[in-house]
Amino acid sequence: MKCAFVTVGTTSFDDLIACVSAPDSLQKIESLGYNRLILQIGRGTVVPEPFSTESFTLDVYRYKDSLKEDIRKADLVISHAGAGSCLEALEKGKPLVVVINEKLMNNHQLELAKQLHKEGHLFYCTCSTLPGLLQSMDLSTLKCYPPGQPEKFSAFLDKVVGLQK
Repeated sequence: MKCAFVTVGTTSFDDLIACVSAPDSLQKIESLGYNRLILQIGRGTVVPEPFSTESFTLDVYRYKDSLKEDIRKADLVISHAGAGSCLEALEKGKPLVVVINEKLMNNHQLELAKQLHKEGHLFYCTCSTLPGLLQSMDLSTLKCYPPGQPEKFSAFLDKVVGLQK
């Protein structure tokens, strides 16, 4: 059983949920060997219909107290670019694809994703490029994120968000 987990945290990111639950995306995810896709949709208005076939299951929920369990079980995490969600997946050593929300202004999320991508810890894309990335990415090229360095991460965030010069 291979499981992919999509999280938008406490926000809503309807474009991501719509994109990843579109029939061609589901097909692509299944063709990559995943038999289960879990969507955590937050406040979103796009609510895909959960379904289960012999070869594939789609689960959908809004919130849980903790995403730890879903992240732990996932073989691939597809996340919005929230720092908390990214860090949680990286610290659990999960392959991570960060999807940038282009509708957000002054997008420091993009800076964060770019930097972590440059260091080899994750892949990032936008909703429109996600299907292509899923097809072409090689998860074995990702480097483990060094665990237990939240201060490094927050210093980095501060710099990105412009709190430090």
